[in-house]
Amino acid sequence: MEAFLTFLTYVGYVSTIIVIISSITGVVLWARGILPVLLRLGNGLANSKIAVFARADNLSSIKNLLLDSGLFLEKNIVEISTKKDMGRAEGISLYIASWSDWENEIDAILSQKGDKTALMIYAPPGSIPPDQMANLDEKRNVAVANFRGRLLTDIIVSIITRSSTR
Repeated sequence: MEAFLTFLTYVGYVSTIIVIISSITGVVLWARGILPVLLRLGNGLANSKIAVFARADNLSSIKNLLLDSGLFLEKNIVEISTKKDMGRAEGISLYIASWSDWENEIDAILSQKGDKTALMIYAPPGSIPPDQMANLDEKRNVAVANFRGRLLTDIIVSIITRSSTR
């Protein structure tokens, strides 16, 4: 009986070591995998400015979508409603454009946006002609969203990928 208890004691030691190593490994993997994403998202939500290229109802609709999510601050949203205001978007890392309002000036937005600037285009399904869709596909960091929920998801993913952990 004493030998059996000694055996169980050693098994307990080994099990404890395995649990400790597994716990440490889990914390390290979480810190290397999840923590940087959370930091990027937090920094992006707090510091990133968003230029919204839209007019009238579409502008208020997109702005309300961002504000109602509770993720974005109103001070971080820059409204661009005319081509003359496009200079206000300089240095901003995320553009959102309403296709119905800016389809004729989309080339101006694309020429202003740098490679590192993300552009989300909100367009009803089928409203973008195939030739223009091919043009958008040639540009870096451009996404087209047909639904408001998808637009919000694309914005969040863009913020995670564009934000740094400064």
